[in-house]
Amino acid sequence: LVARFWDATGGTVRVGGVDVSTVDPETLLRDYAIVFQDVLLFDDTVMGNIRLGRRDATDAEVLAAARAANCDEFVSRMPQGYDTKIGENGSKLSGGERQRISIARALLKDAPIVLLDEATASLDVENETKVQSALSRLLAGKTVIVIAHRMRTVEAADKVVVLKDGQVAEQGSPEQLKARGGEFARMVALQRETETWQL
Repeated sequence: LVARFWDATGGTVRVGGVDVSTVDPETLLRDYAIVFQDVLLFDDTVMGNIRLGRRDATDAEVLAAARAANCDEFVSRMPQGYDTKIGENGSKLSGGERQRISIARALLKDAPIVLLDEATASLDVENETKVQSALSRLLAGKTVIVIAHRMRTVEAADKVVVLKDGQVAEQGSPEQLKARGGEFARMVALQRETETWQL
């Protein structure tokens, strides 16, 4: 809704006080960097895929974004480094590697608003930690909207809105919601138990 992939059928969605339905979607998206759960990559080089964030970026800017997104670690093992073709939709990469390229792309765009749509949902704990480290660089000084089922992803949020059965169940800071012992606190406890069991 906030990026106008769909328009609200009731009420209004405002960004900076402006009703987004009054802004052309293409104009609106210039101010957004989006990291989806399912990353869209092309049968191009690592460099080419990252440069989609900002087509006029210099090689140095692309490489700086890649380093900030922790891409060097896996790209250094590739036969042609950043000039290696990654296959259709990144078929030669792991989920965590694909996600870090997506984050590098978003870093390169350097938009004031970042949307994270289940950005770590499909990752194992080790890859999630690497991606979270890259995300922390992306999110510095930005307005961030996070859609997540993993509570680790929203631990540092200023405000959490918990949706249940299509309704707002509760909202507040993570600490307030944990103290209330409601739906958010239940999900945090449940996920901690699951992570402990997996270890």
